[in-house]
Amino acid sequence: MKIRSFDDFIKEEEGQIVKTTENFEEFSDNRLKGASDITKKAEEKGGDALLTYHHFNVKLPYYEAAKAGKFDSNTAFVEYTDFLNQLVSGSQGKITIGQVEFQELVGKLEVLGELLIKNNDK
Repeated sequence: MKIRSFDDFIKEEEGQIVKTTENFEEFSDNRLKGASDITKKAEEKGGDALLTYHHFNVKLPYYEAAKAGKFDSNTAFVEYTDFLNQLVSGSQGKITIGQVEFQELVGKLEVLGELLIKNNDK
């Protein structure tokens, strides 16, 4: 039985913790389905929606690997840190990265962050 801290209880009450009952692989599969759907619709729509396509398309390989039980938190954290550094270096003082690169970096940060957080809940 896992004992929750008072801080976790407060965070949950304030909506800062999303409680899920599925395991890591089920969570990854559910997120993969949602990201796949968004990716497909954004690609079909075209135009400015292609930024959304790029944002979600980069998430798919990570969800697929996690769904298949091939998620390595150490490698993921190294990647997360590298992407974060790329985002920071491309935004210090002046934004020097393009729209697509920005969307892809933020998408990778999101997927790795949420998988690392969910993996810590095991």
